[in-house]
Amino acid sequence: MYKLKAADWRPEHFKWEVKDRVATVTLNRPDRKNPLTFESYAELRDTFHKLQYAEDVRAVVFTGEGGNFCSGGDVHEIIGPLTKMDMTGLLAFTRMTGNLIKEMRTCPQPIISAIDGVCVGAGAIIAMASDMRYATPAAKTGFLFVKVGLAGCDMGACSILPRIIGQGRASELLYTGRIMSAEEGQAWGYFNGIVAQDKLLETAHKMAQSLADGPAFAHSVTKKCLHQEWNQTIEQALETEAEAQAICMQTEDFEIAYHAFVNKTKPVFVGN
Repeated sequence: MYKLKAADWRPEHFKWEVKDRVATVTLNRPDRKNPLTFESYAELRDTFHKLQYAEDVRAVVFTGEGGNFCSGGDVHEIIGPLTKMDMTGLLAFTRMTGNLIKEMRTCPQPIISAIDGVCVGAGAIIAMASDMRYATPAAKTGFLFVKVGLAGCDMGACSILPRIIGQGRASELLYTGRIMSAEEGQAWGYFNGIVAQDKLLETAHKMAQSLADGPAFAHSVTKKCLHQEWNQTIEQALETEAEAQAICMQTEDFEIAYHAFVNKTKPVFVGN
């Protein structure tokens, strides 16, 4: 079987660490509030694609340095050049950014975003595409595309955001580009929790570690079903889940959990 050791990867455009089967992506241009470039978009896309083959990663934490998450596409390195591109170049770019979201949604590992400060534009999209989100009270989330004369339908926003916070609230944010506060985000179900800044990464890593220590194959099946059942009828979803659960019932982790219950011990999952 084709497997990779993610701990050996050396990305050029963001920090990467693997410890105890949890990978941490850290955007590290704090002087500019961690903007994305053409190169970092592509490298993030490729990294999340390769995670399906990573034998040493069972959960991912995504964060940013310097008190901010991500300020979106770099104005000078992305926005400026885009104004000079023809349609072929523009489509190549927008499809690449969309592919980053596709790889995030289809990689088997749950992704947890740890959000402080500015989280706007493509940064808000990355947080949105994650499986869970934790924020500090200072988190400011904005889908700012309308502010630069673009539509709110960027990188899956019109598909994913309404499913998290509802159609009306998503419509307001995408039409106006206004900032969603941390308190609003938690009340609307966007954030899984608001924690103090000095506890943010600890909280995200604690959740990621609990997932990494759990039944990894089963978690990957849950993520797959959460994603693909958006486009299914309830009858199709029931059949999808019947097949998926039957497969999970053949795993070693299922048997481990049974024996642990019988023996009144804590299961130690092996991930398959």
